[in-house]
Amino acid sequence: MDLNLVRVFVAVYEARNLTVAARTLFVTQPAVSQSLARLRRELDDPLFRRDGRSMDATPVADSVYPGFRQALAGIDRTLDAVHRFDPVDSTRLFRIALSELGEIGWFPAILSAVRAAAPHIRVEVVALQPAELASWLARGSVDLAISTTSIPGFERTLLKSQSYGVAMERNAPLPDALSVREYSDADHVVVSSDSGHEMLEAAQRRAGASFEAAVIIDHWATLPPLLSAQSGLIATVPDSIAEGWAETWPIRVVPLPFAMPPVEVHLYRRATTAHTAALDWLSATVTNAVRGSSGRFFAIRGDAHQG
Repeated sequence: MDLNLVRVFVAVYEARNLTVAARTLFVTQPAVSQSLARLRRELDDPLFRRDGRSMDATPVADSVYPGFRQALAGIDRTLDAVHRFDPVDSTRLFRIALSELGEIGWFPAILSAVRAAAPHIRVEVVALQPAELASWLARGSVDLAISTTSIPGFERTLLKSQSYGVAMERNAPLPDALSVREYSDADHVVVSSDSGHEMLEAAQRRAGASFEAAVIIDHWATLPPLLSAQSGLIATVPDSIAEGWAETWPIRVVPLPFAMPPVEVHLYRRATTAHTAALDWLSATVTNAVRGSSGRFFAIRGDAHQG
């Protein structure tokens, strides 16, 4: 079988779109269609059926993809060993999916590490959308993603484990040791983009902590000034981040009144096989940068005279 047919199959399987696959392979869409027709004859199966703009895989396509992908990955890694990826000369564009907190806290360290070794590389931050991550990683729309969301089937690396606490205005009329009842009765402000909300809500249900959010906001940067100005509000947030904010905002952070396992933050890699050596380098560079950084979450800071 022509190796190029295998590459076309893997590209179409991962993109589920002929135009996107053609762009990935740097060929025309008719060329992809012709190769796919040859492969269908080789395997005596339609392989993909069009569903609107998407291409749905047949059971035969699902069965051969893992072996084809593994074979291509081995070939690409062998070729990469001969034609090494050189970050010094690369002008490649990398896309990294980050939450708002990830962009604030870790992207400065990530960019510094990348640019130190690869001054001409371009980096684009893509706003994290947990519901889209599996699709993005499968199609190669992003190269890496940092998320607390569990995404089965993708290579991942544990970066951090993060506990939660309760943040409030420094003089709020609540004790440092909250009861579940006091916690439930308080007015909560919730950040809708919190990627750890599923684990938090599960822990709240187990503890019988029930409430309706009094305020819902989109951005983490809104939270410290909001809590500082509203002594009647509390927020359940990553404790180390809130403790950093408390250094410049009139905020205090107290323990949760119930047990909650730490939220794990993972680095996910795209599934597509193209440019494996470059992806290996980027993944290692980002991992080391995040693990070696305490995070710049204090960038959301208040005036030095506050409190």
